[in-house]
Amino acid sequence: MGTPLVVVQDLRKMFVHMGRELHVLRGIDLTIDQGEIVAMVGQSGAGKSTFLHCIGTLDLPTSGKISLGGEELTSLSSSKLAAIRNRMIGFVFQFHHLLPEFNALENVMMPGMIQGRSRKELEPLANSLLAEVGLAERASHRPGELSGGEQQRVALARALVLSPKLILADEPTGNLDTKTSEAMHQLFFDVNRKHGTTIVVVTHNMAFAESMPRVVRMRDGRIEADERRADQRPGASQASEPESPARAALSEDGEGTVSAVPS
Repeated sequence: MGTPLVVVQDLRKMFVHMGRELHVLRGIDLTIDQGEIVAMVGQSGAGKSTFLHCIGTLDLPTSGKISLGGEELTSLSSSKLAAIRNRMIGFVFQFHHLLPEFNALENVMMPGMIQGRSRKELEPLANSLLAEVGLAERASHRPGELSGGEQQRVALARALVLSPKLILADEPTGNLDTKTSEAMHQLFFDVNRKHGTTIVVVTHNMAFAESMPRVVRMRDGRIEADERRADQRPGASQASEPESPARAALSEDGEGTVSAVPS
């Protein structure tokens, strides 16, 4: 057993819609250790994204407990939750949410600049992260000048700039074509191996999910199965020398986009 990073106990989330109670999470218990990479799968409406938003402090549960790095979150003020989120969590969403008026380098630096860190301090780190995701030559390009796969790589680099303990990815390749998605998947494995970052990915891509050492299956707001593959190396279904093929595929991804997949 590893060291727990995320501990969730009896997590419940209920919304009221048109006078009716909608129970989205129905008593989730889950522990995720430091350095794990975990896929969360299930049909649309199973509660996957809501669960991700709760552990990412983007939404508050109705009841239950969430601990991150040993700190219990559910009783904290919104300002303290924001501080923990900024310090410990990086996000990658289906739509990259890059700021169109800034170039790739500036978008990667943005979380640090918001926290008051200097450009002089952030620029070498941001350039290094862009190189890590294969975009060293695209640092000066704005989002509108990048393909879909390149935009998502910038988003991944941005998620890493503050060295988070946890990355939460909600359908990060749901808007990309198959080839670009496969290469982007490999980058998540590369990040997990290089940085030891814990990664939780909500995905409808079962090939991606099944290549992970742990798959959590949700149904109707509950965990239906929690499958661990002791002999599964992250990214084992990918190329044996992962970084170069991933970057090569991404550099050839063209527009790399298809219609969105619902999460």
